Amino acid sequence: MGSLIVNRVFASMIAAMPLAAAAEKITKAQLVGSWSLVSTENTLLNGTRFSPFENGRGMLVFDRAGRFSWIVLRGEIPKFASGNRTQGTPGEMKGVAVGTLAYFGTYSLDPKGDAMTMHIEASTFANFDGQDQKRSLGLKGNELKISNSAGASGGTAVVRWKRLK
Repeated sequence: MGSLIVNRVFASMIAAMPLAAAAEKITKAQLVGSWSLVSTENTLLNGTRFSPFENGRGMLVFDRAGRFSWIVLRGEIPKFASGNRTQGTPGEMKGVAVGTLAYFGTYSLDPKGDAMTMHIEASTFANFDGQDQKRSLGLKGNELKISNSAGASGGTAVVRWKRLK
């Protein structure tokens, strides 16, 4: 009899507990528009965190036809002493290569609406050309979080964006 009472009390406690809110499904209509870079954060496999685009700037655009364009820049891209973008020093060229990442292509949302696949047509990092890359999505108001668990650093990359009005 004692265990019956315990089971009933336990069952009533479970029934009274609020259910966890299910993640809201993100739709294409919610993504369409222009987004401004808020922050970037990479986490290495050993737990080390860093921002690959410190004090960065960037823009992400999604259109209704399923196309996107992504560009992020470090806050401090070197200016070329020559004034000619094709005549930079090796250090200037490296600063630009390491401090920028741009790509474009098409995107599709997964059925659950919590992830997307970016079909990259071309990138400033040519290794991305032709790749399909999956990203986890989170949307809260006008803030979009895009996570890549297969980041180039071997860990996780999280990029936060804010909708432009």
